[in-house]
Amino acid sequence: MTTKHLFDNTETAFKLKNDAQLERAYFLFKMISKEPLVKIGTAATKFALNLNLPVEGLIRSTVFDHFCGGVNEKDCMPVVDSLDSVKVFSVLDYSVEGKEEEVQFDATMEKVIELIRFARHKEAMPFSVFKPTGLGRFMIWQKITEKETLTAAEQDEWERIKLRYENICKVAHECDIALLIDGEETWMQDAADELCEQMMEKYNREKPIVYNTLQCYRWDRLEYLKGIHKRALDKGYHLGFKVVRGAYMEKENDRAEERGYPTPICANKKATDDLFNSVVEYIINHLEEISLFLGSHNEESSYLAMQHMAAKRIKRSDHRIWFGQLYGMSDHISYNLAEEGYNVAKYIPFGPVKDVMPYLIRRAEENTSVAGQTSRELDLIKREKKRRKI
Repeated sequence: MTTKHLFDNTETAFKLKNDAQLERAYFLFKMISKEPLVKIGTAATKFALNLNLPVEGLIRSTVFDHFCGGVNEKDCMPVVDSLDSVKVFSVLDYSVEGKEEEVQFDATMEKVIELIRFARHKEAMPFSVFKPTGLGRFMIWQKITEKETLTAAEQDEWERIKLRYENICKVAHECDIALLIDGEETWMQDAADELCEQMMEKYNREKPIVYNTLQCYRWDRLEYLKGIHKRALDKGYHLGFKVVRGAYMEKENDRAEERGYPTPICANKKATDDLFNSVVEYIINHLEEISLFLGSHNEESSYLAMQHMAAKRIKRSDHRIWFGQLYGMSDHISYNLAEEGYNVAKYIPFGPVKDVMPYLIRRAEENTSVAGQTSRELDLIKREKKRRKI
C-alpha cells in the first residue's frame, strides 16, 4: 500500500473491534453527526446526572466505553494491554474537570503522581499527562497571565499551585516518564507557559521529560516556539512539545469579540493547518534540541510529518517523534501508523462516569463542529462493515 493510501486500510484500523463494537461505533458517530441530537442528548444527560437518575449504566455501555478506558487505572488495563498487542502505547488521562477546591487540587496532584509511578512499571505507558487548571483555580492562572496583583491569600494559593506542579515534574523526572502538559485558554496560558518553561529548564537537562502544548490555531505559536528554542539553546536544556490544532476556538473568538481585542485565533482553517504544519516541520528540523508529540486526527498533517521524516532519513521508531490520537477516534491513523513501525500513543481518558461527563460532552460537541472528522469516521466504519459483510 502506498503511503498516501495508508489510512484507507480499514482491516488494520478496526482489528481490535469485534462486530458488536463496530456497530456501536457506527451508532455513536451517526448520533454525533446530528447537531440537534447532541444538544438534546448533552442537556438530558446533565439533567439526569444532576438529579442522580440511574443513567450511569447506559452512559457507561455507550459513549463512555467508546471514548474512555474505565473508571480507574486498574479498569483501564485491559484497554492498555489490548492496544499494546498492536504496538500502540497508552497515555492514561485522568479527565476530571472543573474542580474548584484545594482538597480536589491536592487529590488531582496525588492521582497524577500515582499514575506516573504506575507507568514506570508498565512499558506500554511511556507518558503521563495533566491539565494546569487541575492543580489550581482558573482565576489564579488568569490573574498571573493578565499581570494583576494578587491578594496575600491568592499569592499563597499560587505558591501551592507551583508546588503541586513541581512535585509532579520532579516525580516524572525521577521515574523517567515523559510528562505532557495540556494547553488551555489564552487568558490563562501565559502563566502556564512560564511555569512550564521553568520546569523544562530544571528537568530537561539530559532529555525532554516535561512537554508543553502548542495549540496551533493560535497565530503566535511558531514565533513563541522559535523564542523558547533560542532560550533553551542559550541555557542548555531540551524542549518537548505536544503539537495540536486546539480545543477552545469558539470560546476564544467570542471572548475577543465581546471584549474588543484582536482574536488570538488564526483567520481560517487553512491558516491553522499551515501553521500546524510549519510548527511540526520546524521541530523535525531541530530534533537534536526539540522532541515532538504530534497530536492530530488530520490525515494530511500525518502524511506530511511522515514525508519530512523520510526526507531527513529519520527512523520511523525514533524516540523523539510520536504520533498521538484520542481513544475512540481516528483508529485508521493510529493503528496503520503503528503497523508501519511509527511511535503511536492513544490518549485514554478515565475517571468516575459523572466526573468525566464534562470531557465527554466537550468531545461530542467538538466532533459535531468538525463535520469532516465525523463523516470520515462513518465512511471508514461503513467500509469495514461491508468488508466484513455485517
